[in-house]
Amino acid sequence: MMRRVLIAALVLVCLVVFPATSFGAKAGGTLVYGRGADSDALDPHMTTSGESAVVIVNVFEGLVKYKEDSTEVEPCLATSWKTSADGLVWTFTLRKGVKFHDGTPFSAQAVVFDLDRQLNKENPYYLEGKFPYVKFTFGMIDKYEAVDDYTVRITLKSKFAPFLKNLAMFAAAIPSPEAVKKYGADIFKHPVGTGPFKFVEWIPDDTITLVANEGYWGGRPHLDKVVYKVIPDNAVRLMKLEKGELDVTEGINPNDLGRIKANKDLVLLEKPGMNVGYLAMHCQKPPFTDKRVRQALNYAVNKEEICKYLMNDQAVPATGVVPPSLWGYDPAQKGYPYDPKKAKQLLAEAGFPNGFKTTLRAYTAPRAYNPVGDRLATAIQSYFKEVGVDAKIETLEWGTYLAEGRAGKHEMALFGWMGDNGDPDNFLYVLLGSDNFGSGNRAFYKNDEVDELLKEAQQTYDEKERLDLYIKAQRIIVDDAPWVFLNHTKQLAATRKDVKGFALHPTSNRFFYSVWLDR
Repeated sequence: MMRRVLIAALVLVCLVVFPATSFGAKAGGTLVYGRGADSDALDPHMTTSGESAVVIVNVFEGLVKYKEDSTEVEPCLATSWKTSADGLVWTFTLRKGVKFHDGTPFSAQAVVFDLDRQLNKENPYYLEGKFPYVKFTFGMIDKYEAVDDYTVRITLKSKFAPFLKNLAMFAAAIPSPEAVKKYGADIFKHPVGTGPFKFVEWIPDDTITLVANEGYWGGRPHLDKVVYKVIPDNAVRLMKLEKGELDVTEGINPNDLGRIKANKDLVLLEKPGMNVGYLAMHCQKPPFTDKRVRQALNYAVNKEEICKYLMNDQAVPATGVVPPSLWGYDPAQKGYPYDPKKAKQLLAEAGFPNGFKTTLRAYTAPRAYNPVGDRLATAIQSYFKEVGVDAKIETLEWGTYLAEGRAGKHEMALFGWMGDNGDPDNFLYVLLGSDNFGSGNRAFYKNDEVDELLKEAQQTYDEKERLDLYIKAQRIIVDDAPWVFLNHTKQLAATRKDVKGFALHPTSNRFFYSVWLDR
C-alpha cells in the first residue's frame, strides 16, 4: 500500500515539474532553431513580425493562451474570468506566485501598467507610433483597473467578439513594468516576461539565445537553452540540419521535400496553413487608384502555375483573403482566374492600352507564406510583362522592408500574413480595415462599406451572423482587388529525429516549453 502511495506521489511530482504532454522526457540540452530572417523587436507591443513572435511567445505570456494544437483559449496568467450580461465588462482572476524574469512579482498592477503604456498618451512610457497592433488588440477597451492585487477588470466601449482570442495573441503578452522603466526606449532589445524561457543575448542578424526559466510557475522546461540562428538561404539551412548543426528548420524549398523524407535522421512536419500571401497595390497612388488596373493585374498572374510548379504543390491559389483552413472562408468565391486577355482589356479601359511602368518591391529571405523568396517576384514580373506592365523589382533587407512598407513607400510590394488567433477579424480587419493603414493594411485600402461590415461583425457574438457579414465584406474586397491574391501555403518544418514534442501550431508560432531532446 505504502509503495503505491509513493509511486502515485512521484508521478504527481513529475506531472507538476514537467508538461503533462511530455511525461518521461529527458531534461537538458540546447536546441538550435534555423530561420531565414532576424527579429525586428522583442517587445510584444513593438512588432508585427512572425520572426519576432517565435521568440516572444517563449519569453512572455498573456492573461490567456492558445491550446497546444488549436486556437481555443485556455487560462495562463489569469486562472479564470467572467463577463457581464451585456458582454462589456470582463473580470480576470490572476495566478498567484508568478514572477517576472527580473524577480519582480506579477500582479494586477502589472497588467494595468502594461495596458496604460499602450492606451494612455499621458503615460511616460507610452508607445506612440511603436505599437502597430494597438487599435486591433486593445482599441475596444474603455477602462482597465486593478480591483485588488489579483483581480483585473476591463470594460469595453462596445461588444467585441474576438476580445478573448486577442488576449492570447503574442501582441497581448505582458512585460515586466520594472524592465520597461529601466530600459525605456530600448525595451525592445531587453525582453523580460514570465514565460518558460529567459532572454540572454541578441546578436543582430546572427543569433538570439534563451535559457530555461528555473522558477517558471508551470515547471521548468525540459531544454536548457534555445538558440535562434539566422541563415537566410533555405538550402544552407537544410544542409546544416542534415549535418546536425541545427535541430529544427523552417522555410523549406518545396523541391527539397523528397530529400527530407528520404533521410532517416530527419522528420518532416506538415500542416494546413492559416496564412495568405499577396501582392499589395498602394490604392492611394496612381495608377492603382483605378480598380480596373488592380483587377487587371489579378487576371495577369497565373496563381495555379505558381502554386503547382514554383511552390511544388505546397500551396493553393488564393481566391480571396481568408484561408480555407479558417472559419469565415467563402468557398463560393472564385477570385481571379488566369486571363491575360481580360487583363489587357481592363488596362485599355483604364487608359493603359500599352501598359505602364512601375516598381515591385520584394524581400530575399523566404517566408512561411512564400517559400521561394524573391523568385516569386521574378515570376510575377514575367506575367506582368506579358500584358505590357513593366515592373522593376526592388529588393530590400527584411527590417527595412517592413519599415518602408508601414510607411507606404512602395507602389506594389509582396507581403503575407500568418493568422494570430483563428478569427477572420484577424485577417479582414487587420489587413484591410482603414483604421490600420500601414500597420496591417499595406495596400492603404479604404472602403466605407467594408469598414462598417467589419466593425458590425466585431460587435456581433452570434457566429452565423458574423459569418454572413464577413462573406459580404470579402466579396466587396475581392471585387475592389487591393491585392493580387496569390496563395495559401502549407506549414512546413523539418527536425532532427531526436527532437521530441515539437509541433506546428495553427498560429505559426513555435512553442518550445514541451520540447525535449532524446540524446
